[in-house]
Amino acid sequence: MTDAPAPICPLCLRPIPPGVPQSLHHLVPKLKGGKGGPTVLLHHICHREIHATLTEAELARNYHTIAALRAHPRLARFVDWVAKRPTDFQSKIPGKRRKR
Repeated sequence: MTDAPAPICPLCLRPIPPGVPQSLHHLVPKLKGGKGGPTVLLHHICHREIHATLTEAELARNYHTIAALRAHPRLARFVDWVAKRPTDFQSKIPGKRRKR
């Protein structure tokens, strides 16, 4: 019996080993019609950064794919930054939160 490989976080493209904080991200927010819709497994730090950067409306309207999320300027900088960290790295969200 072999162990399955660790899933890969689609935002930062790093493995998500067992025991590392992780969470499911609804590509279309539940409050904007995404309940029961597609989800992706992310590092918890990556998921927090998405929600610190974008509103639910922005996510539903323009950022409902991984490609769109990775293309967002702040998230692209975050991905470059977090890619240099260990897969179990946890931190407060860098930079200022988005304005509400």
